[in-house]
This record gives sequence, structure tokens and C-alpha cells, in this order.
Amino acid sequence: MATVAETSRPAGPQLASWQTPAVIIISGCLIAMLSFGPRSALGQFLMPMSVDQHWDRNVFSLALAIQNILWGAGQPFAGALADKFGAVRVLSAGAILYALGLWLMATSTSPAMLDLGAGVLIGFGLAGCSFSLVIGAFGKLVPDSWRMFAFGAGTAAGSFGQFLFSPAAVGLINGVGWQSALITFGALLLLILPLSLALSSRGNAAVSAGVKQQSAKQAITEAFGHRSFVLLVLGFFTCGFQLAFITVHLPTYLVDRGLDAAAGAWTIGTIGAFNIVGSILAGWFSSRMPKRYILAFIYFARALAIVAFITLPASNLSAILFGAFTGLLWLSTVPPTNGLVLVMFGTRWLTMLSGAAFFSHQVGGFLGVWLGGEIFTRTGSYDAVWWLAVLFGVLSALINLPIVEKPVARLAAQPA
Repeated sequence: MATVAETSRPAGPQLASWQTPAVIIISGCLIAMLSFGPRSALGQFLMPMSVDQHWDRNVFSLALAIQNILWGAGQPFAGALADKFGAVRVLSAGAILYALGLWLMATSTSPAMLDLGAGVLIGFGLAGCSFSLVIGAFGKLVPDSWRMFAFGAGTAAGSFGQFLFSPAAVGLINGVGWQSALITFGALLLLILPLSLALSSRGNAAVSAGVKQQSAKQAITEAFGHRSFVLLVLGFFTCGFQLAFITVHLPTYLVDRGLDAAAGAWTIGTIGAFNIVGSILAGWFSSRMPKRYILAFIYFARALAIVAFITLPASNLSAILFGAFTGLLWLSTVPPTNGLVLVMFGTRWLTMLSGAAFFSHQVGGFLGVWLGGEIFTRTGSYDAVWWLAVLFGVLSALINLPIVEKPVARLAAQPA
């Protein structure tokens, strides 16, 4: 009977001599940092854009909600293209769309233009160049012994981008204005084009032993007919709901509670800094203990952190402490989630299937961002959304516990 490692081992991607595992991981991490950084800092633009354009908060919230849902909807298709043709073209196209979206966001004069730029273009751009594509490439291009570390490092790099770009956004907004800040971020994204060359391969690096003939349609059908994958997808909804709501609305929530704008920037930055540690630890633990237990712990701990944060008096200290604790749990769901997909289905369609799970994450993100704006506009408070985040956290902790961590019958039956 084949082991998990044997059934998921790539059949020898053809790499250039300079494409060592270290070069691949470092380049992929830089791509993850550049793609996730600007997106995670967009909450800093809610207040200045809304004030200058005389928009209610729900206008900005709707644009970013569209971004989240299209990012998720585009992810499986971007993943399928990357699985079939390689990551370079998809990453490059995504970066260009993302940069155009930031430019249009900076020049928007109407809600419709904002929806097109911040919503449609950035959403599809993220689908093509976010850390999900990078992690999928890692799964195919690096040796088995490097994989879980690479998954954690790629996720941590996205968090490092959050740590860098959120305070940078505040500094640029104060120094040169929000329009120039967005254009600057767009220019930096174009660095993804040369970096993506490190993730190229000749031949089909995605082919795994014994699964060469499976089509994308067959892979999707198999995955959504698998109970454990469905549970994983359902649980991932909560991650998106919590992260998107906090990223976009936390800075303004803190201002509403009497803190200054810098408190929100540093809290988001603290989340990013501590998630560097959290993501790497999640990758390390994912190779040493059941991944479903890691996910259940993360979701339940997040719920407890939110309860403490919204019930204690607001202060700079409490905000930073919330950022630190939440940061340890922030994107730490990604290594065990992708690890479970790899264990169950192998590497052939890893990027596409991880993207399918990520769609659920982004449906949650859409609702988190949109409900935050709508409920605040109607009630003048974010309280209802915070408590929804708590409820979803508890439910997802329970949902992940019955997941079975073993290859599907098709893979388990393959000879070693």
C-alpha cells in the first residue's frame, strides 16, 4: 500500500540549475508579501476616501466585499490554469490586474468606478497572484521534506507584507495622500513579474504518480463528494469572515472607540508580525500532529480572543494585545488546510482544490466586509458582526473535528 508521501510525490518537475528549494521558497515568499501587503492595508483607506468622496462607509465596504467574493470565485480557475500550464503566466497576469485595480481605485470618482477597481480588478488580480498560487507551486516544486515548512513560510510572508504595508499606508496617506499611496503600492506589485520566473518549470510538474489521467472536472467532483473536504470547506468560511471584517473595519472601529488612526494601523501591523510566527508554527505542527485538531484550536481560540477584545475597555494596549494574540492565529489556518487537501488528493490539482476551499473563505470574507458596513450604517455599531464572528468560530471548531486525514480511496489503492 502506498504511503501519503509516495502517492503525492511529483513526477520530477524539470527545473533550472539555479532553481534550488531555497530560491523557489524565497522568491515565492516575496511574491506572497507583495501581493498580500497592499490588500491587507486597504482598511486604512476607508476613512480618507469616504471623507474626501463624501461616501458612507457601506460604499467602500461593498467594493471590498466584491473584491473578496471575486477573489474567491476566481481562485479555483486561476489554480486550474496554474496546475495545467504552470504558475508564471497566472502570477504575472494577476499582478497586472491587481496594479490596474489599485490605479483605478486611486482615480475613482464614483462608487461604480470604485467597485470596478477595488472590487473587480483587484479581486481577480488577487486570484491570480496571491499566496494560494504560491503555496500550490511550492507543493509541486519543492521536495516532500520541505513542503510543510514552505507552506508555513509562504503564509508567513503574506503576514510580513501585512506588517510592512499597513503602517506604510498610514505614513504615505499622511505624507503624499491616499491617491499617491495606492499608485505606489500598484507599482511595487509589478515586481511580481520577474520574481515569478523562479516558480517556472518545464514539463508538467503537477503530475503525480498514479493520477495522470484525472481531469480537472473529475478532481472537483471527487473532492466535493468527499465528506472531509466538504467539512474543511465549511470551516474555512469562518476564517474569511473574521479576517476580512477585522482587516477592513478594525481601524475605524478603534477610532469609534476613542483611539487615533495610528492605533488601527499598528494593530493590523501587529497581527501581521505575530502571524509570521503563527504561520511557521502551524506549518511545523501540521507535519507532527493531526491537522484537524490544529484547525479546531485556531477557530475556538479566535472566538475567545474576540470576546475578550470587545468586552474589555478600549485602549492602545488592549488593541495591540488583541493584534498579537489574533496574529498567532491569523493565517495559521492555511498550512493545515492546504496540508489536508494534499493528504487527501495529492498534488496533481492541489492549487485548484485549495482554491475551491478558498472560495468558501472568500464567501465568508464578502459577508464579513459587507455586513460590517451595512450593519454599522443601519445601527451605528459593529457589535452584531463581532458576535457573529464569535459564533462562527465556535461552529468551525466543531466542524473540523470529524475530518478524516487519509488519502482518498483512489490514491490509497495505488501501488508504491
